[in-house]
Amino acid sequence: MPAARGRGRPARRMKNEINVVPYIDVMLVLLVIFMVTAPLVAPGMIELPSVGQRAAEVPVKPIEVQVAADGVISVRDLQQGETQLQTLPANELTDYIRFRQQQTPGQPVVIAADGKVVYDAVIKVMDELQQQGVSRVGLLVQQGGGS
Repeated sequence: MPAARGRGRPARRMKNEINVVPYIDVMLVLLVIFMVTAPLVAPGMIELPSVGQRAAEVPVKPIEVQVAADGVISVRDLQQGETQLQTLPANELTDYIRFRQQQTPGQPVVIAADGKVVYDAVIKVMDELQQQGVSRVGLLVQQGGGS
């Protein structure tokens, strides 16, 4: 007589199935908990900008500083609509930019350089502007086309 049998009962076979009833019970309890607590959670408020109340601010066009291959510095104020470059001595550059930024506060300054300019010359111009308190100084780059 096999040991698996007992008092006239047939031997139990091993099931290879998972009993999912306890998992379903746990899922239903969690569902009830979420359904009860969801209305109690305060929704977050997001303040979105409204359209039409204020006119959109037009961005200020920058002052363009160009450094040529021979070290000559030229400027033009794009905010004033200048199309021609003005040649300035290096010692008058910060005065010119400060004067223009007093007229248009927050006006950015971009530095454009010829591809043959030694990078040190561009850094010197940028450093001089920042030491004199000119804010918003950046570099102008030309995007390379596919051709």
